[in-house]
Amino acid sequence: MDHKEFSSLRQKLQKTQKQMAELLGASLKAVQSFEQGWRKVPVHIERQVLFLMCSKQGIPRNLRPCWDIRDCSPENREACPAWEFNVGDLCWFINGTICHGKAQGSWVKKMKVCRNCEVFSRTMKTRGFQQERRGNIRPARKKERGRNG
Repeated sequence: MDHKEFSSLRQKLQKTQKQMAELLGASLKAVQSFEQGWRKVPVHIERQVLFLMCSKQGIPRNLRPCWDIRDCSPENREACPAWEFNVGDLCWFINGTICHGKAQGSWVKKMKVCRNCEVFSRTMKTRGFQQERRGNIRPARKKERGRNG
């Protein structure tokens, strides 16, 4: 997560920098540094911010789970924590999920896969976000209304 994405998501959460710091268990200086690009956003902060965004919007019940979208084999389903905990729309949030036939390693490696996955993209889109080409997410822009006259 880069500093622009972090700032954009904080604003979408409608939090001040101070409120965001409290919510994340970080200092105000840390949040300011993340937004300015002076400090890299740590993976545990990235993970928490993405989870908060999804949680704030609620979980739509009409979404197909990841194992159906990815057409996972019964063996992969049984071995996958997303299946075990019935969180097919939040598979990207859980480490150890079985994607492309194997468990993903670290959060950084996992998110490289997830940010290019239909499940993550769809989950963010249903919550009012658009994904940029490089995988970052940002709030969707409201369509401008045409002028009559």
